[in-house]
Order: sequence, then C-alpha cells, then structure tokens
Amino acid sequence: MELSQLKLTLLLFFAVCLLVPSIQAKSVSYCDKKGEYAVKVQDIQISPDPVVPGKPATFTISASAGEAISGGKVVIEVSLFGVHVHTESHNLCEETSCPISGGNFELSHSQMLPGFTPPGSYTLKMKMEDESKHQLTCITFNFNIGFGSYVADS
Repeated sequence: MELSQLKLTLLLFFAVCLLVPSIQAKSVSYCDKKGEYAVKVQDIQISPDPVVPGKPATFTISASAGEAISGGKVVIEVSLFGVHVHTESHNLCEETSCPISGGNFELSHSQMLPGFTPPGSYTLKMKMEDESKHQLTCITFNFNIGFGSYVADS
C-alpha cells in the first residue's frame, strides 16, 4: 500500500511541475555577434512560460541604453521550426515610456495568441530602431507555446 501511495505522490508532483506555468528568464542572442548595439539586453521574462494559446502572455525585456532615445519602433518576427509565421511592428513609445533616458529600462508587451495557435518551439527576433531608422539592437530568443484550451471563452 505504501509503494502505491509513493507512486501516486510522485506522479502528482511531476504533473504539477509540468502544468503550473512559471516565469523564466530566456537566453538571448544578438543577431550580429560582433555588432556594437546602442541598446544592450540583459534579460527576458515570459509569463506564462510556456505561452498558452487563447490566454494573455507578457514579454518583458530588461535593457540598457548608452544614451537617451526619444522614439522609434520595435519590429518583431516570429518563426516556428525556422519558418516565418508572423511579423508585427510597434511604436517604441507604446512599449515603454519615452523619452528613454540613458541607463536601464524595460519594454513590456502583452498579447493574447489565438486559441488555434499550434504548440511548439518558436523563435522571436526583435529589432529596435530609433526615429532615424538606425538599428539600436537586434536579438533572438526561443520560447514555447504549450497546449492550451482550443475552445473560445464565452
């Protein structure tokens, strides 16, 4: 009897670990390994992780700028298994407070993915430009979209 209770306890523990979303930092790569970008990215947080289709997801990027940035845009490209699936562009000042002073700042973007978004390992490429279209940074990182509810909420 004790062995079956131990097995059940272990099974429940692993199920909770797999099903409970968490906030995790992601590994970041710069698009140009030798590039000297004006904006340096220190950390990326995604919540929930993995992202759940049909539920809100928040991407928060912690970065620093060597000098003030008055505005610009952020371009996001998403690919699934190397195949481009989505591109969007946002005004930089809609993602963070402008002007950005030199030093540390955060970009935060929340979005709800459609309930029919396929699960898998995605790659996100983010380019940031100033108002003169000068590239301030370009990074890539991977994130996962898990299985979610494919039934729309009413």
